[in-house]
Amino acid sequence: MNLPNSTILFITLLLFFGGCSSTKPMNTNPTLQATLWVQNAAEYDALTLMAYQSASSKLETALADKEWTASLEQNNVDVTSLSPAIILDIDETILDNSPFQARMIAKNSAYNATEWEKWVLESNADPVSGAVAFTNLAASKGITIIYLSNREAATEKATRQNLINLGFPISENTDVVLLKGEKENWTSSKIERRKFVAKTYRVLMLFGDDFNDFLAAKNITEAERDALLQRYKSNFSEKWFIMPNPIYGSWNDAIFNFERGLSVEEKRIITDKHLYPKSNN
Repeated sequence: MNLPNSTILFITLLLFFGGCSSTKPMNTNPTLQATLWVQNAAEYDALTLMAYQSASSKLETALADKEWTASLEQNNVDVTSLSPAIILDIDETILDNSPFQARMIAKNSAYNATEWEKWVLESNADPVSGAVAFTNLAASKGITIIYLSNREAATEKATRQNLINLGFPISENTDVVLLKGEKENWTSSKIERRKFVAKTYRVLMLFGDDFNDFLAAKNITEAERDALLQRYKSNFSEKWFIMPNPIYGSWNDAIFNFERGLSVEEKRIITDKHLYPKSNN
């Protein structure tokens, strides 16, 4: 019997965290609670559905307004003659990789690039709720769907197959899966890839799970991130649609000021200050 990833994960975690022995200690992997929430909470699916349904209701308005653009790269640019497109991040925006995270939890391991690539090559991620229906609706209106991800270029075939298997619209005539490293200047910042798309298409909407999917936000402080949110808050739910991701992201890196190699104790001290700010004053 073939079980969906969600069922496999639930059973795996149930067995691992106590189903086998009443004396087995609880796993303390820091992503445990967040992974369980993404995998099992109706609230998570409700949030992603809300984002995609809200975007669906704005498609006609975005198409009709020839000056409408969601791309900061198109500020002060005449976009009226450009064909419409929508840019979506892949991981945790349209594909749910929480089963991969469950594997890491079962091993009590942090993120591992080799294990991640193995997972990607399986082409077995589930869709984020609402994503398949939205992208097909947009495609039916003549909008090009572009997938812009920091997956490595070497994984494009497997990534495309995963998307095709799930029913996402993939152009046969144009490369719409733009991965990190495909071109020399296509780094993890995504800025150059957005510029590349903006030369050809009027970008109606942007979708992602991280600030970097919308604007230049790499390696900036929490205060700077908050300032960006205030500056561009009118774009969210209108032209920009962000998915919940409590497991990983630049938000987590910002907490530790983008410092690599911190010890467990150093991370604990920093985390405590964030958890209990008043008691640390």
